[in-house]
Amino acid sequence: MAATLPTPPSRAPRHPARAKSGYRELLGTQGAWTFLLPGFAARQPFAMLTISLVLLVEHTTGSYGAAGAVAAVTGASMALCAPRGGRLADRFGQRAVLLPGVLLHAGSVIGLVVLALAHAPTWTLFAAAVPAGATVPQVGPMVRSRWAVALRGSSSALLTTAAAFESVTDEFTFVIGPVLATALCTGVHPAAGLITEAALTLVGGMLFATRRSSVPVPHRAVSAADARAASALSVPGVRALAVAFLGIGAVFGGMQVSLTAFTDEIGQPGMNGVLYGTFAAGNMLAGIVYGAVSWRRSPRTRLLAAYSALTLACVPLWTVRAAAPLGLLGLAVGLCIAPALITGYTLVNTLAPASTRTEAFTWLTGAVAFGQAVAVTAAGLLADRWGSDAGFTVPLAGTATALAVLAWMHGRLVAHPRQTVAQGVISHRPPVVVD
Repeated sequence: MAATLPTPPSRAPRHPARAKSGYRELLGTQGAWTFLLPGFAARQPFAMLTISLVLLVEHTTGSYGAAGAVAAVTGASMALCAPRGGRLADRFGQRAVLLPGVLLHAGSVIGLVVLALAHAPTWTLFAAAVPAGATVPQVGPMVRSRWAVALRGSSSALLTTAAAFESVTDEFTFVIGPVLATALCTGVHPAAGLITEAALTLVGGMLFATRRSSVPVPHRAVSAADARAASALSVPGVRALAVAFLGIGAVFGGMQVSLTAFTDEIGQPGMNGVLYGTFAAGNMLAGIVYGAVSWRRSPRTRLLAAYSALTLACVPLWTVRAAAPLGLLGLAVGLCIAPALITGYTLVNTLAPASTRTEAFTWLTGAVAFGQAVAVTAAGLLADRWGSDAGFTVPLAGTATALAVLAWMHGRLVAHPRQTVAQGVISHRPPVVVD
């Protein structure tokens, strides 16, 4: 009888439990649920903020243009301040930034509600919108940074699954948030959506801040020059991704305002949350599938393909005048957004140093918010003058422009050769888990 030769040690997987990546393995990561559940509660309000603000200001002023402009100020403030908040979290810790942030945000939103209900001059609403947007808690980027620590040493495929899971979580909040906000604003009181948003931000943010499992270790710069050099935006690939995410923000902002105007035009304002929820559901479903697939194409190729599909899906939006086909088109647009978002977040994990990871994520989040702010303003003005069909041209214009820029800059989506890439995450020193 021939002897059976043992399998050489080099052929055995180093981590048998990590040979295959998937959602089950991801959710089985030690300590993951300690930050996932409070993180979900803390970011739910973000999905309610813009639509609640648009509905309240439109109710008190009678103008979608004014409502869109106030919401745009909020989004622009968040876009400008979010990276600074992410950088502070990288340097001083998430808890030190989050606790005062949620208190300031809740107070700013309540102040905005009071001014709107008092029919204060529009310029005062703009002034109040600045701190309301500047203090939006960046819980999503903080959760993504915690995943990077919890999965240190894991395969790049599992990191992609984590990025997909976070995209699905984000979109699940956008399935619930707009429906809840619309129901509160149209069925309870026009200010009920913003009041609920402020309360959830306060409670959820504090709960998340108290969970210290897998918190990234702060990386304090030793000098002002070091702090400038350590900026995530100094990485060319991060800048390229930020441009790409501006177009995604244009889709979110254009869809929110245009769907609101459309449902008003057909006399069914309550349908707004359902239609936007359908759009977000497409994003969520695509994210689930995308994260379960082991992709052979490079992330750069996948990003360009996903963005091209997103641009094509936005083409017919302005031609539809009935709720059912518009819902189907919104679903198709949502299905195309998730692959672009997930691939972008996966790429930034390979491009940004560990010491600037939260800041890098907030640059992408901020780019979405800024694109959304511009789109909300443009779509509101167009809807006021020519109707919702004109507003639906905004997502197409935003994605087409960003696609052209992304195709031109795609060569920058490569890690600097002097940086060390390990398991899909660039790190100058190993992260440490803080319990």
